[in-house]
Amino acid sequence: MKRKLFIISVLHVLFLAICWGGHAKDYYVHPTKGKDTNTGLSQSAAFQSLDKVNHLKLEAGDRVLLASGEVFLGAISLNDVKGMKSAPITFQSYAWNGGESLRAVIDAKSEDAGVLLKDCSWINIIGLEIKADGYDQNIEQNAKMRCGILVTNQEAEKVQGIEIDNVYIHDVFFANPGINRGENEIKTANGTQAYGWGIRVINSNPELMIQEVKISNCKVENVAHTGIKLTGKDHNIQQVKISNNEVIRPGGPGIQMSGVRFVHVLNNNVQYSGSPDDSRKWGRGSGLWTWGASQVMIEHNQFMHANGPADSAGAHIDFNCDNVVMQYNFSAFNAGGFCEILGNNFNCSYRFNISVNDGHREKGVGNAFQEGKVFWLSGYQGKKARKGPINSYFYNNTIYVSKDHTAKIAIENNSSGILIANNIFCIEGESKYVLGDQYNPDDGKGNVSLEHVTFANNLFYDKGNWPKEAMIYDQSPIYGNPQFANAGGEKPSDYIPSNANLVKQGIEVKRIEGDPFGLVRGLQMKTDFLGQEINGINFIGAIKPE
Repeated sequence: MKRKLFIISVLHVLFLAICWGGHAKDYYVHPTKGKDTNTGLSQSAAFQSLDKVNHLKLEAGDRVLLASGEVFLGAISLNDVKGMKSAPITFQSYAWNGGESLRAVIDAKSEDAGVLLKDCSWINIIGLEIKADGYDQNIEQNAKMRCGILVTNQEAEKVQGIEIDNVYIHDVFFANPGINRGENEIKTANGTQAYGWGIRVINSNPELMIQEVKISNCKVENVAHTGIKLTGKDHNIQQVKISNNEVIRPGGPGIQMSGVRFVHVLNNNVQYSGSPDDSRKWGRGSGLWTWGASQVMIEHNQFMHANGPADSAGAHIDFNCDNVVMQYNFSAFNAGGFCEILGNNFNCSYRFNISVNDGHREKGVGNAFQEGKVFWLSGYQGKKARKGPINSYFYNNTIYVSKDHTAKIAIENNSSGILIANNIFCIEGESKYVLGDQYNPDDGKGNVSLEHVTFANNLFYDKGNWPKEAMIYDQSPIYGNPQFANAGGEKPSDYIPSNANLVKQGIEVKRIEGDPFGLVRGLQMKTDFLGQEINGINFIGAIKPE
């Protein structure tokens, strides 16, 4: 009986899909050759404006085709528009009369967003270009932000099936040029003023849900604050994949997520986050960071040249997270550092990553009010008493710091459950122990619960690589030069070690004593940073020696 019901259900879905596919329409839009009095159903009868598109009664399978290479003023603004999983509603560029396939451009100056999807499901945004540089002074601005794309759930029980693919978003600013934000704005946790953002997904009601969101193959460049940002509450944004995107010169973080669960961040390239090159930008931000996030996999990304007087790591795990795994990432030249795990975090990990000259910022130099740190565990969790982090796994990472930088380490006495093993600490210069100075510095006193610490079998360039003031020490250190292919280079292959006999001395990584869970996908890896099969071999660093 159940099998019959299942077959009937599948046939019903297929029947609906066929019916919708038969009735689906293509709407053509051209800003100079179209008219809003036309039907929009052919190129010769195209619509002219986005406003006309916003008033269509779109149905599953419909496509809105914007003339490629043309500039459309205004915004796509949809409310409670829903396609189907098998027949999404699509907005995309269209080569007019067989012409060159360029992006259609949405100029959303003065608009809240270039594309606004409110309470919408099964919508595809493909191949568009969006810019939104400030506002016309004759148009009143009531919003507190401007976005390239904004997805939000305000009244629907569930928003799902949003796909943003191959979209170029650039020059998104709320303010016009010349604004002076004041010296204290950059010291606030996330900025308090109005900014421009790249792609935002927002769900502020914990009783509602946003799920099945894909953001892929996009480029976000030169925006006032964050490039790609997910803002949920109590994990009400779920099943999100952010892959193969470029985020270049955002004024804030490259990618940020809060209140989310089941997120996969894969193969993205974030460069120059926290960019200060326009006074309208915030001027601070990590390549990526999480807050209040659960079960997030961050892998095969590049995070380089993050800037800012605080935070601004390659990728960091802010407080209230669990099961966030950083693996196979290349982190280089980030002012704030490499590994940063803050308070009330459980079972988070950095493994099989490569870090190059991260944490080079010096407190008190310029406007910096926080030290850069190559390794930092902190109990900071906002206004609450410091706690944790709990069960932090840090293994098989390759860390290189050149002799012209000082490597800084901070481990607070609230940390409980730490594994540091099989890492290469190739620090050519000095190392220094500093306080965890996130707004309210830890006093640096007290003892870590040593029964919950595994600190063993790490390779150090020399005996001074781990500061003697630190509260914990490697119980079985190895010393020597891994002999990288091109130390200081900007490619992962520059950190292939040729001293094979030295780095072959790895140990098996096991769960921290007292931790019943470990990591959600297990501790043993199948491949190294370069994708080479490990085949059960234990070694030191992120790349298996030949």
